[in-house]
Amino acid sequence: MPRLALNKSSLNYETLELKIYKKCLPSLDMKRRYLIRERNTATQQLGKTKKEIKSGQEIICRELPMVSNDRIDLTNLAHIKAVQLEDENVMGAELPKIRSIDIEIREYSFLAKPQWVDAVVLKLKTMLALHIRVQVEKHRLMILEKAVKKITQRVNLFEKVLIPKTEQNIKQIQIYLSDAERAAVVRAKIAKHKQTRAIEK
Repeated sequence: MPRLALNKSSLNYETLELKIYKKCLPSLDMKRRYLIRERNTATQQLGKTKKEIKSGQEIICRELPMVSNDRIDLTNLAHIKAVQLEDENVMGAELPKIRSIDIEIREYSFLAKPQWVDAVVLKLKTMLALHIRVQVEKHRLMILEKAVKKITQRVNLFEKVLIPKTEQNIKQIQIYLSDAERAAVVRAKIAKHKQTRAIEK
């Protein structure tokens, strides 16, 4: 680390740096607070989607107990054909957002399957969409967590390191310059006094 130069040029430089740091800090802190709010919203949304899945499972168990009948083949009745995502920029963080989910229902014979299979297919479609949402929301939350961590580190760097260190440097330079100025005044007075005495002799 370079040694601090104790002169007016260095004082001007440190003063300018302090001004820049203090100007940047409020916008960084605002960004941090916004990202924290977004992270909290994402956490709540993920919790809500998980509750919807749990609720859906309970409804299936309660209203469609015949699903457990292994004599009726229910495999591959619905499958995910395509998921389209788009990026949402939130304070520099690129977050995934679902544009569309295409779930395909496999054709089946209405005569070969019991009538309750129709209800199962609708529930399967809903549950598949919810599971996709959970995956995307988890990824979204993970990105927000990283963004909050990164911006918090930057805010702490400004608040706890850069600004205090620069203020300390300014104080140190000011004390040195003040002492040097006083010493110069004292030297000037001593020189004047000696000069006066020399003239008197």
